[in-house]
Amino acid sequence: MLNYTIYKNPVSTQWVTFVHGAGGSSSIWFKQIRDFQKQYNVLLLDLRGHGNSKSSLKTAFKQKYTFSALANDILEVLDFLKIEKSHFVGISLGTILIRQLAEMHPQRVQSMILGGAILKMNFRSQILMRLGNTFKYVLPYLVLYRFFAFVIMPKKNHKQSRILFINEAKKLYHKEFLKWFKLTAEINPILKWFRQVELNIPTLYVMGEEDYMFLPSVRKVVESHYRSSKLFVVVNCGHVVNVEQPNVFNDAVLSFLGGTK
Repeated sequence: MLNYTIYKNPVSTQWVTFVHGAGGSSSIWFKQIRDFQKQYNVLLLDLRGHGNSKSSLKTAFKQKYTFSALANDILEVLDFLKIEKSHFVGISLGTILIRQLAEMHPQRVQSMILGGAILKMNFRSQILMRLGNTFKYVLPYLVLYRFFAFVIMPKKNHKQSRILFINEAKKLYHKEFLKWFKLTAEINPILKWFRQVELNIPTLYVMGEEDYMFLPSVRKVVESHYRSSKLFVVVNCGHVVNVEQPNVFNDAVLSFLGGTK
């Protein structure tokens, strides 16, 4: 089972589950814990192969990596902890897993907060993925990861996010990195489905104004999914909104959650 950490609130019955992105770990939420614990029970997860959810070398080769399987990893923790329903907060690739979980088990998802959400791979990101596929067996994975991090988070004010994710990625096994990278092969069909189908679940997209790769597609989806979705744009901010502008992120999300009770 995935490694998890709980921060209980003695008077609340509601849960907020945080899901990090590829190459990260639950440590990226350290600027959220205190504010959220004041009102909610908080559950932090380390995704498969990340943080303290390390697979043994034996199981790493056997496990199947699909978005459904990774979403079921999250569900397994909820079941173990007897959490019937939770709000979910995700960043980057973590938003895809939350959306997948909501697709499979909508009754378990009270609301979705999708930060730095990935809903479409634009031309530049498609090129990035192709380059990665070409060189993934040739270059050390950290060289690739540093390159990806710089392309997605290029500005000076994105530096903290870049460093944090690169440092977390250093803890991944090379085999784990390749398995996560291979998920990109199935990403386009699943994202197309997410763009087309609106779920009846309150959803807040929190996007950086400078998240040039992913913000345009999110704007379009929010326009068409207007019954359930809202967009909050953080000014002077890149892809990893919860790290770059934690106070703005926390205020926006907690305000949204307050309206879904």
